[in-house]
Amino acid sequence: MGRRIAVLSLQGAFVEHEKLLGELGITCFEVRQRKDWNQPKNGLIIPGGESTTQSKLLVDLGLMDPIKDEILGGLPVFGTCAGLILLAKNMEGSPFKRLSTMNISVRRNAYGRQLGSFHARGSFAGQDIPMTFIRAPYIESVGAGVEVLSVVDGHIVAARDGNQLVTAFHPELDDCQVVYEYFARMFG
Repeated sequence: MGRRIAVLSLQGAFVEHEKLLGELGITCFEVRQRKDWNQPKNGLIIPGGESTTQSKLLVDLGLMDPIKDEILGGLPVFGTCAGLILLAKNMEGSPFKRLSTMNISVRRNAYGRQLGSFHARGSFAGQDIPMTFIRAPYIESVGAGVEVLSVVDGHIVAARDGNQLVTAFHPELDDCQVVYEYFARMFG
């Protein structure tokens, strides 16, 4: 099997992720229901969007547990914005069910509402890249074994925990391949 990435396509900016994967020569397929998930894959992307909506759909479609099991089994996963929220083990208030596989604590909508969206430049794993934040979360703290990959204005906005990579920003909206190249190295 060549490199094949599942892209959770229930809600959010999944098409932009698919475009950047394609530019890197990585095949992807959309996951909209349980039968889509049951295909061979080297990794998963969980896009930005609305985390409560994505969570509800994951539960309703019977995808939450199979996805969580594969991540815990070592499947590489990359979550942006809402994906970061869904992967975080800890979140203040914890108002909805999440995958909760990554050893981080997150603050949801930390930068405020839509009007709190902004662009910045920052270092990601040692490379300067553009970053677009939209109603973004940030990581309040990381647990043992978690590598901080990016900090903007004193807040952790990218991290890696073994097979799990998250960004509070949207590299797919800046047409920036650096983060995708990093993720591709995680799955070979």
